[in-house]
Amino acid sequence: MDFTRVDIIGLSTSPSSGGAYALVLGEVEGNRRLPIIIGAFEAQAIALELEKIQPPRPMTHDLLRDTFEELEVEVTEVVIDELREGTFFAKIRYRHDGEEHQLDSRPSDAVALAVRVDAPIYVAPMVLDEAGIVAEDESGISSITQQAEEASAGGEEEEAGGTELERKQKQLEEAVDEEDYERAAELRDEIQRLKQEEQEQNQN
Repeated sequence: MDFTRVDIIGLSTSPSSGGAYALVLGEVEGNRRLPIIIGAFEAQAIALELEKIQPPRPMTHDLLRDTFEELEVEVTEVVIDELREGTFFAKIRYRHDGEEHQLDSRPSDAVALAVRVDAPIYVAPMVLDEAGIVAEDESGISSITQQAEEASAGGEEEEAGGTELERKQKQLEEAVDEEDYERAAELRDEIQRLKQEEQEQNQN
């Protein structure tokens, strides 16, 4: 499988986030963004390294990096390779004694390590297809309409503002335009749930 190279676009939060952040990854050769909800500690670990701020004592991810270095383990890449029921999964791939290995990881921990060892970050195409948000250009984020159009194709339109799926899609567009990635990620997951429910109803 050919994975898609991504870079860190930034970390986003909002007053209603409840302490959570959205780690926003962007295609190196493309215009899709992938927001992943992470905790405040992991967001801090990523932000400190991006800003090249050295804490007085090593953080957990600094300790992991130093341990790998002491054991002569080379982290070759980080891969976000799966999305199950709204949860992202990642792998830390490394080389030791000439052999390739990998470790299961949360994406937040994998990315926090990747920025410390300068390892590339990749995302599986199926994950980007399912959870990616399309940006119109490098300076701004545009609305996403393709999923809504596919979900409503062949169906009857409802009165009073459309279906719940369409309303959620409109809210997603607004959140993306405002670059509120934490809210956008929540709405994206709700839209996926609604589409799955529709598919199950159609099968019955």
